[in-house]
Amino acid sequence: MGATFHWFQTALLPAGWARNVRLSVEDGQIASVETRVPTGGSDVRAAIGLPGLPNLHSHAFQRAMAGLTEVRGPEGDSFWTWRELMYRFVGKLSPDDVEAIAALAFAEMLEAGFTRVGEFHYLHHDTDGRPYADIAEMAARIAAAAEATGIGLTLLPVFYAHSGFGGVAPLESQKRFLNDIAGYERLYEAARRAVRGLPDAVVGIAPHSLRAVTEAELAAVTRLDGPIHIHIAEQVKEVDDCLAWSGARPVEWLQDRFYPDRRWCLVHATHMTASERGRLAASGAVAGLCPITEANLGDGVFPAAAYLAEAGVFGVGSDSNVRIDAAEELRLLEYGQRLSERARNVLAPAPGASTGGALYRGALAGGAQALGVSQVGLAVGASADIVTLDAEHPDIAGRVGDEILDAFVFAGGRPIRDVWRAGRQVVADGRHVGRATIVARYRQTLQRLLA
Repeated sequence: MGATFHWFQTALLPAGWARNVRLSVEDGQIASVETRVPTGGSDVRAAIGLPGLPNLHSHAFQRAMAGLTEVRGPEGDSFWTWRELMYRFVGKLSPDDVEAIAALAFAEMLEAGFTRVGEFHYLHHDTDGRPYADIAEMAARIAAAAEATGIGLTLLPVFYAHSGFGGVAPLESQKRFLNDIAGYERLYEAARRAVRGLPDAVVGIAPHSLRAVTEAELAAVTRLDGPIHIHIAEQVKEVDDCLAWSGARPVEWLQDRFYPDRRWCLVHATHMTASERGRLAASGAVAGLCPITEANLGDGVFPAAAYLAEAGVFGVGSDSNVRIDAAEELRLLEYGQRLSERARNVLAPAPGASTGGALYRGALAGGAQALGVSQVGLAVGASADIVTLDAEHPDIAGRVGDEILDAFVFAGGRPIRDVWRAGRQVVADGRHVGRATIVARYRQTLQRLLA
């Protein structure tokens, strides 16, 4: 198959905004980048081109729970009461259900400007807790949904063995998640086989949390290849429980024993001391932030202003998928800081700098690192993951340079027009090309599950 060409009036390149940009794409990758050149007769033309953003943390099946947990219970609601509802819901899901739900979540991610997802995948076994004949049956369904929608996939099979710090026995409601080390190693290898048919898929490792693994288990699973993602310090109760167990806070405990580096993504890391925060920033590990979910669950606010001032690396994810919107994740990240600091444009790096531009570039680089992608952006050798914006959209009209990113993040509309992933068009005029079929299957699935 020969090269295809894309031409933009303006596009965001690694070196900055450029005019009259022409990209050639071969085998799903960007083969050349030219600037200040005229369009060719066969070019795919657009006004504004952006690199697609990575979504570094998702639990796809939870998309089906959106809106189902917003009724106040008899006692104070929290992450922990939400988790009990999630356990009851997850007990019903079949492989077909997971594939249908994931397909909708992935299609919506592409429509929102996310072009790769880190799927933190912990629903492994049948409803009775026994492994399927193929231990990676559920992982294969995630891969099938990625293939159907076209999204890039970093699959993160989760190791989960305990219900509390220090190796506490798991709960009955966690039986679909559980593996021992030998079982997890089989799952990991089977997951690698499951994604072989996908372009540029990555498989990593996801010890669920320090609550769910022992120190020896964590050492064993992190010897496997790939990026390492772990939930940590999301809730105050988690910090208190870790202190009671070990005398150390969760991030502190991990830093003192496992020395996270660029291979690691610490998801949430909401509740840290200044020392923990500084060590995380210096380590090069990624802080995986999920502002919409963190707000929905009442987790707290990550100390982003201080962390970025220390040159910390971050990316964003949609986590529970209660709402899938790349711009809103960035917007809420900044707005949380504004409320905490009682100031504006808190995460802009310097006077005169664009807040939207800083957030977009930071999430692009940090998300790619967390998902095991070495080449990122509209650059030679990178995957052709391209988002185009409608220059006629009211939010974008008249904007130039980083004003476009400020409008994209903060104006609140959805100016995304078309999306290409690995050179394949997956969104046209703001809608996933397979949306009708995906939504029909999802609707049938939910009608049965909620009957």
